[in-house]
Amino acid sequence: MGTLKVDLNGIVLDNPVMTASGTFGYAAEYKELVNLDQLGGVIVKGLSLAPSQGNPAPRIAETPSGLLNAVGLENVGVDRFISDKLPFLETLKAKVFTNIYGKTPDEYQRLAEIIDDLDGVAGIEVNISCPNVTAGGAAFGVDPHAAFHLVEKVRKVTKKHLMVKLSPNVTDIGEIALAVEAAGADSLSLINTITGMAIDTDTFKPMLANGTGGLSGPCIRPVAVRMVWQVAARVKIPVVGIGGIMSARDAVEFILAGASAVQVGTAVLADPDVLQRIVKGLDRFMAKKGIRDISHIRGAVKI
Repeated sequence: MGTLKVDLNGIVLDNPVMTASGTFGYAAEYKELVNLDQLGGVIVKGLSLAPSQGNPAPRIAETPSGLLNAVGLENVGVDRFISDKLPFLETLKAKVFTNIYGKTPDEYQRLAEIIDDLDGVAGIEVNISCPNVTAGGAAFGVDPHAAFHLVEKVRKVTKKHLMVKLSPNVTDIGEIALAVEAAGADSLSLINTITGMAIDTDTFKPMLANGTGGLSGPCIRPVAVRMVWQVAARVKIPVVGIGGIMSARDAVEFILAGASAVQVGTAVLADPDVLQRIVKGLDRFMAKKGIRDISHIRGAVKI
């Protein structure tokens, strides 16, 4: 039997399969549906300093081979997360990461400072796709200077593993990746959703109350694989691939492109059992190919 263990710059996962933030709640919601101990890592819903109700409904719309969402990062806030959600997460074998977001660099920094004291959290995933209200509303993740400043500020207050989640809505994602690596990121996750829109041709109104939303699912996978390949070739830190993963074969595709691990999101909403099937499928793939260590095929695409 080969090993599925992966090392994310000091954080060792039992296997490369993680949940994507925003699609798995705080894990307890799935405890009757998924054997959580079979997962490599769990990333919780994006946390803010104060609770957030998110955007008004409708905020989810199906599209061909994908899903549009404008949930708006609804969450319980960091205080209730610690009191109500963390006790269950501390019982898991899988490594737990908290995804954080804010409107200003100071909000991100304060969140990281609070989470740094939590023993049950292995790492922090920093969502830099949020609008920076102190800089005219542009997302932190579309400007390498803003991204560097934000990650540098977070790095100063925490010793925990810092995974930075990159936005695909940029001209050169490699430039952003290099900036956050220089600022102290321990790993990168990509891609976040692609901005999209769907219109109801009967009412002439957008399908989402917010107008636009984030597109995820199989339709974005080729874009995500390409971006993972580009970023993995330019940085020295591990890359975690995200985008339309529905099977072990999809996960292998990301690993061949250079990903050390993967996150599964939209697929879980349709079928929670997909997580366990992907882990088992990776085992079968390795046995079939005679691979002793999943990391041996990382970046092995032949070009």
